[in-house]
Amino acid sequence: MKTLNEFLDQQMQDPEFKKEYEKIRPEMDIIRAIVDARVSNNLTQKELADRTGINQADISKLENGTRNPSLRLLQRLADGMDMVLKIEFIPKSKI
Repeated sequence: MKTLNEFLDQQMQDPEFKKEYEKIRPEMDIIRAIVDARVSNNLTQKELADRTGINQADISKLENGTRNPSLRLLQRLADGMDMVLKIEFIPKSKI
């Protein structure tokens, strides 16, 4: 069975798929960062909700991509995980 990364690598060979994926990549990166940070802190969505005052259902919506977070919400999540929120602009030529 293929891993998600192997599957994604294969799909990225399709120019149309790659074009569409690149459009949503920033959103996917934010979602991945939220989930990775929560998991690295060994927190459930409910525990993070308790720490931040953000409804668990809203955290779920953020993690499944049906809600876009504001900067204020990202800051509350970072604070709840005892982390610093860092947003960067990186030249495309450096990626």
